[in-house]
Formats: sequence, C-alpha cells, structure tokens
Amino acid sequence: MISVLLMEKIAGLFLMMFLGFVIVKTRIVQSEDSLVLSKISLYVIMPCVIIQAFQVDFNKEVRDGLLLAFIVSLVIHIVLLILAEIGKRLFSLNAVELASMIYSNAGNLIIPLVIGVIGDEWVIYTSAFLSVQLIFIWTHGKCLFTREQKNDWKKILLNPNMIAVYIGFVLLFGGWKFPVIIQDTMGSVSGMIGPISMMITGMLVAGMPVRKVVGNKRIYLIAFLRMIVCPALVLVLIKISGGEELVKNGDQILLITFLATMTPAASTITQFAQIFKKDPEYASAINILTTLLCIITMPIFVALYGWI
Repeated sequence: MISVLLMEKIAGLFLMMFLGFVIVKTRIVQSEDSLVLSKISLYVIMPCVIIQAFQVDFNKEVRDGLLLAFIVSLVIHIVLLILAEIGKRLFSLNAVELASMIYSNAGNLIIPLVIGVIGDEWVIYTSAFLSVQLIFIWTHGKCLFTREQKNDWKKILLNPNMIAVYIGFVLLFGGWKFPVIIQDTMGSVSGMIGPISMMITGMLVAGMPVRKVVGNKRIYLIAFLRMIVCPALVLVLIKISGGEELVKNGDQILLITFLATMTPAASTITQFAQIFKKDPEYASAINILTTLLCIITMPIFVALYGWI
C-alpha cells in the first residue's frame, strides 16, 4: 500500500514539475519569474504548513511521541552533518551538493504520504522532523550559501518559519486551536507547498540545457549519497537504538521520521540557491534526479525497515 501511494505521489509531483516546465517553454512566464514563487514558498506557504501541523489534540501519548521524534530527528541531522563533512573532504563537495546531501524534501512529500497512509492525526510527528530541519537549514544551510562565518541569530530566530514554530508550540501546549475558517484557510495554503515547489523546479529546468541535468557526473554521486548512503546509515542507527520500545506506537513514529529522512533532496535548496545566486539550475537537476530515484529507493527502504 505504502509503495503504491509513494509512486502515485511522486508521479503527481513530476506532473506539477512538468507544468512549470510547460509554462516557461510556451513563454507564458520566464524561468527567472520562479524567484517570486520561491520567496512565497519559503516565507508564506511553509509557515502555514508548520503551524497547521501543530493543530492537534495534545495529550501524554502525543507529548511522549513528539519528544522521541524530536530527539531522533536531532540525532539524525547531527549524523548527516558529520557524514557530509566526510563527503566534503573526500569529494570536495560545494554548497549545493552538501545541502542537497543533508536536507531532505520532507515538507513536500512526507506530509501527504503520512495523511494518505496513516491518517491526519500522525502529521504532528512529521512536524518534529520539519522543525529540527528548519533550524539546521536556516543556520548551517544558510551559512553554506552565504559563506557567513557568524550567524545573525536575530534574523534566524525571527524569520517567518521559526516564528511559525513558536506559534505552533504555543498553540499545541496551550491546547488552543484557530477558528475553523482560519484552519481551513491555512490548510488550503499549506496544500500549495508541493505544487509550488515542483513548479519552481520545472521552471528552472526549462531555462537550462538538458545536458546539465544528465551530463554532469557529480549529480549521480550526490544522488547516491542522498538516496542510498544517508538512508542506509540512518536505518541502522534507528534499529540499533531501540527507540521503538520507549513510547507507545514508537515503531510507527520512528518510521515517519525515517520516511522524512529518505525523501529526495530538498526543494528548499533550489530556492536557496536561486535567492543567493548559487547555481539554482544545478540544485534543480539534483532535485529532479533524486525525486526520480526515490520511486525505487523509498519502497525498498520501507521494506527493509519492516524486515530488519
């Protein structure tokens, strides 16, 4: 069931990307116009996704599950940072390659997948991974693209995505929920994250030579690291940790975290690369190849998770 749904979701993402490709090729818009969509995605849609994920009933079971998901997500990101540093020394990885290796496309793929396979009530556990990744991507990830040695913590802590995390936690722990009309509106905006991100990728691809997508051998190296090496290492760590025994439904919660880890390279990296002028076409090419590969790799790793 999960394998079939994975393929359906990924096929849908490719159709969205193709739409972005078509509107550029038919000259409805230009490839450069995707910059506006990138800013809307990063600073408007993603905050709605984050807040919406926290709009659930809070109880002891949710609290314990969230704590487990946060701890595991934090450990995973630290491990991936170490692995990326090793990769940097071995293969001289640049900013786009490092970020693509570390940060996954969980925001676009994991939420609809969890809703479709497990149910809406499980989305809260995806927010743990997304929140941890958000902190890392706006500190370490941003430094990769700006080459700033010192983080501007005021900008980091007060950017719209981090503010959304604070609001989400306040609402969750306070037991408060937005009125239905606001929830419905935020839900509709949140649903745009997948289509917008993939359209941006398609628009960027339309503006670059085909050989840049398939002719660069380093793309295959990054795809191998992102889609095979990183998930394999995380799977081993999860299985030897014994974390599934710590809380009720621990195995399910860890599976959600693992799914978030094994998704393709983050579309956010393409948007970062575009905003900071760091070869967004190359970032798009990595995103496309890893998204294509995940049709094969994600079902295999899910099967391994259940088998080990």
